[in-house]
Amino acid sequence: MLNIQLKGCEPFVSESIKKKYITKAYSAMDLLDSGKGAGGNMLGWHHLPSEIPSSFYDKCETIKKRWEAKGINSIIIVGIGGSYLGTKAALTSLSKTFPDHRTFPRITFAGTNFSEDFYSDLYDLMTLKNVAVIVISKSGTTAEPAVAFRLIKKFMEDKYGKAEARERIVTVTDKDKGALRNITNKEGYDSFAVPSNVGGRYSVLSPVSLFPLYLVGFDIKAMIEGAKEMEHACSKKSSHNPAVVYAAMRNVLHGFGKKEEILVNFNPKLRYIAEWWKQLFAESEGKDGKGIFPAFVNYTTDLHAIGQYIQEGQRTMFETYIEIAKPSNDVVIPYDADDMDGLNYLAGKTMSECNRLAMLGTIMAHIDGEVPQIGIEIDELNEYEIGALFYFFEKACAISSYMLGVNPFNQPGVEAYKKNMFALFGRPGYEDIAESLKARL
Repeated sequence: MLNIQLKGCEPFVSESIKKKYITKAYSAMDLLDSGKGAGGNMLGWHHLPSEIPSSFYDKCETIKKRWEAKGINSIIIVGIGGSYLGTKAALTSLSKTFPDHRTFPRITFAGTNFSEDFYSDLYDLMTLKNVAVIVISKSGTTAEPAVAFRLIKKFMEDKYGKAEARERIVTVTDKDKGALRNITNKEGYDSFAVPSNVGGRYSVLSPVSLFPLYLVGFDIKAMIEGAKEMEHACSKKSSHNPAVVYAAMRNVLHGFGKKEEILVNFNPKLRYIAEWWKQLFAESEGKDGKGIFPAFVNYTTDLHAIGQYIQEGQRTMFETYIEIAKPSNDVVIPYDADDMDGLNYLAGKTMSECNRLAMLGTIMAHIDGEVPQIGIEIDELNEYEIGALFYFFEKACAISSYMLGVNPFNQPGVEAYKKNMFALFGRPGYEDIAESLKARL
């Protein structure tokens, strides 16, 4: 199970300051758990792992068997932000680095951009493959996925016919309202509901990600069990509560002038965990002129890219690294009799040993460079641990946001750009805004 390591903060943070902020984190957790804080009507994620009904798994299995019978070999997931990042994070973390796509449906993500090159290439893919589609949006009006679905829906109906396309399209949306719900009801698509009190970036442990992951063979029950265990661990008013400890230390360091947090991994499979984390914290904390700026790096690769800046640039950052205690595999570095590359001193060591030593060396160098280090250790890379990691970050993010004095569950800045985009696109009802914007162009 997940552990927080704070040794890399000891040179910068006294025990008394740490305890003071732990107390503040308890107060923020009390506010969160009471439902009386800002955005308290959006806490459906809070106990979501404990509330997945058995009927959900039955429905997943029914659709999976139907698509297997049709020989589906490519699944297009249409969604943006939290509607796809959690799935992408889990898929990348749990899959082989170079998967054999002949053995299970390949997942492709769409609805994240307006690039004509992307959609031209997607048409080529859908022409060649036997395709099914999952459309994920609570409202159905977010422009990027809505446009993508219109394009893909037309393509599917032209290729397979309207009745067959209906068998190949599943939606994940609000239970009762919204454009996508209306389309779903009219067309008769199979559908999963996103609880109305669960926002997109907190939806990873809902059908938004669980359904696609089930289709390609991952153990989502183990993922939910890991999340349930973490839900229990993060509910305790204890200095061993990992969400409390992490939220407290982030805010200690922020108070010391550390305005940016860099999430670090030493395993490239965790890259999209970092992408998901970045959205979670940026949209939750970045408002009202406040927030800790989230970024991420992939070591050791990025040590040869921005490592110099992290070591000796502006001292406004701290790092949070994710460590996997037990590697899934081991590859041994061989002995070479000629030793022309001078690497025989590594002969017999495993790649995981080298990776861990590289991690330790980097951590110590960055501490010496006045970059505090928070460690998050998970036992291994599997569904149980990933489920726990998802829930931990969600709970810690909500606590940390309340400590900063912001609403973790709204995103007014996102709505601002959407309003401008709709106006410039010519959406009805936005004419006055469009005229104002065009005058500025």
